[in-house]
Amino acid sequence: MPSSFFGMLRQDIAIDLGTANTLVHVRGKGLVLNEPSVVAITDGSNRKVVAVGREAKEMLGKTPGGIQAIRPMREGVIADFGVTEAMLKYFIKKVSKRSYLRSRLVISIPAGITDVETKAVREAALSAGVREVLLIEQPMAAAVGSGLPVLDARGSMIIDIGGGTSDVAVISLGGMVTYKTLKVAGDKMDEAIIQWVRRRNNILIGERTAEAIKIAIGNAHISVPPSEMEIKGRDLISGVPKSITITGADVRDALADVSHAIVEGAKAVLERTPPELSADLAERGIILAGGGACLRGLDKVVREETGIPAFVAEDPLLGVVNGVGMVLDDLDRYMGLLF
Repeated sequence: MPSSFFGMLRQDIAIDLGTANTLVHVRGKGLVLNEPSVVAITDGSNRKVVAVGREAKEMLGKTPGGIQAIRPMREGVIADFGVTEAMLKYFIKKVSKRSYLRSRLVISIPAGITDVETKAVREAALSAGVREVLLIEQPMAAAVGSGLPVLDARGSMIIDIGGGTSDVAVISLGGMVTYKTLKVAGDKMDEAIIQWVRRRNNILIGERTAEAIKIAIGNAHISVPPSEMEIKGRDLISGVPKSITITGADVRDALADVSHAIVEGAKAVLERTPPELSADLAERGIILAGGGACLRGLDKVVREETGIPAFVAEDPLLGVVNGVGMVLDDLDRYMGLLF
């Protein structure tokens, strides 16, 4: 049977395996899945998967005894191998109708993760049923997905702020000239909001409420218009539910340390950038991608602190998966970016 026939049946897949969300691109179809990286499992030695993705996220903080909803990815790497493998199997099966002919998976990983962590990602993907696994670093994928000329002899800078990590990189000629991975990103923003509300109001809120606050009124710069939001939590003194109103200025205060850490990471990368590439960056600016790039005013903070123009990517939430998908769709051009 001709190889072209098998090529037609083959189901090549690209995955942005994120701490917060997993996004899947199928060659020839584009983005086909975007779900939370959450798995609900039963307790005990013989763990059984109860729910995956959006359904499992709805269970966070609400599970009865005997079931726990967990996020198997932490700070960009696999924290629970078995659950990550089960999650990958579920998502791949959901998007692929011809699993027996699946051949290739391109998956994104944070820059600078260890060989052991890289091996764990590769083995989890292979165990999920794919035949070949290729890896690409997330800042490189985000740069491709954001339309930066990564293969040219020109400097491009990307700040990819995901759920567990923020990757800052200067890219030229298909490689990362200098980079830094920060374990400060969307999750730390949520934690900062939880701690601020607890410290200032003696109210305990959950991760989902903190995320909702971040999305609705989160901001990093004083120029962002005033806003407020009513939230509910548990009063730590009386133990009963209580409602309070939180403002955009409150959230900006809560997120100040996280914003500062991201800016300091960008400065550290700029300090290590060769002068010729620095000139390119001063002319072309810095691109912010990832879910954290949606934090209002963060681009202005980066611009003011670095002195370099900063812009949010056109589609920041999909930057990495779009980039991984573009690489998968044109492997001849981008093979040098994979390993």
